[in-house]
Amino acid sequence: MNFTKILGVLLLIAGTASLATGGFSYTKDSTVVKLGSLELTAKEKEQVNLPVWLGVGAIAVGGLLLVFGGRKR
Repeated sequence: MNFTKILGVLLLIAGTASLATGGFSYTKDSTVVKLGSLELTAKEKEQVNLPVWLGVGAIAVGGLLLVFGGRKR
């Protein structure tokens, strides 16, 4: 299997996951209060939304790489 076919499969998987989940979330620590050596932190949940066109584009490019990527001229 050559590099373009592997990249095509990865793009198909990433595009499908993007359409299925719609995005991802993560938790980050942020400092709320800092008084000398005393520090209070809070965990904040952040959401990153992925647009639908990104998932569809990744699937389309991945499919094109699988179909046309392995052909020799």
